[in-house]
Amino acid sequence: MQAFEYANPTTISEAVSLLGSRWGEVDVLAGGTDQISLMKEYIHTPKRVVNIKNIRELSGIRRSGATLRIGATVTLDELAENAEIRKAFPSLHQAALGVSSPQIRNMGTVGGDLCQRPRCWYFRNGFGLLAKNKDGSALVPNGENRYHAILGNSGPAYFVSASSLAPALIALGAKVKLVSASGDREVAVDKFFVTPQNDASREIALLPNELLTEILVPTAATRNATYEVRQKEALDWPLATASVALKMKGSTVASSRIVLGHVAPTPWLATEADQALAGKSVTAETAEEAAKAALAKATPLSENGYKVQLARVAVKRALLAAAGAKG
Repeated sequence: MQAFEYANPTTISEAVSLLGSRWGEVDVLAGGTDQISLMKEYIHTPKRVVNIKNIRELSGIRRSGATLRIGATVTLDELAENAEIRKAFPSLHQAALGVSSPQIRNMGTVGGDLCQRPRCWYFRNGFGLLAKNKDGSALVPNGENRYHAILGNSGPAYFVSASSLAPALIALGAKVKLVSASGDREVAVDKFFVTPQNDASREIALLPNELLTEILVPTAATRNATYEVRQKEALDWPLATASVALKMKGSTVASSRIVLGHVAPTPWLATEADQALAGKSVTAETAEEAAKAALAKATPLSENGYKVQLARVAVKRALLAAAGAKG
């Protein structure tokens, strides 16, 4: 690991004063479950590491009017065990429990989950974020791509968004609060994730001089659920995820938000599925129709076509779970 300066601020204002103006200068340390690995592998070589674990303002889950505020350093275990999350936001509860390692749930944070880097093995082995040969050609389309994107993969990025919580937060209409020395701003979680256009960019809308401080979740009543399809129950990232939030009018769907995870460089809003479901009751048949619509534009690569069916299954089962219907 490359030597670095270590800073241990106790306030948000102190922390943001220690951040850099360019990516690569400064890294933020929260749970450390991803950051330490990146530094050990020399993927990240920051000159300074800013530990935010001791900033009390970043902790806690609390309601403020019609919003539930989740501090950036809340652990995945705290999120999963919170009574209000379990009752009103089962999609978030299920997503947090999907991180099946107790050790990572106890250390990993909500903010860290949203800001973690891609798990793409090309990136993790030093081939850059966009995984290119020296001549500039992309490695992924004709390479080992069984875990890569099946949507939004026309280039230049082929990795999949690694966040466990993002699909559920997007379905729920959540925002993140970003703070810098010059002020703060709120960004919808679906706008927080972006497809980078070069290796110097990031997969999130966070700027190098900003700190993610909290997640803001509307408390408007919805029926919501998350369903993951994974290769094994032990610690691993899902092959496909679907999170849904339904606003009902009687027994029919007034509106829905269906979001896929681990199938595209960003969490994927399945608007075609929303349209297919509008005005209908959720049954096994209508859920299957919505699932087919969600993946209608999938363009699998040479080795990951199997993910199309897995994502369909995730959408169907998440919808049935949210609606309390039988499959």
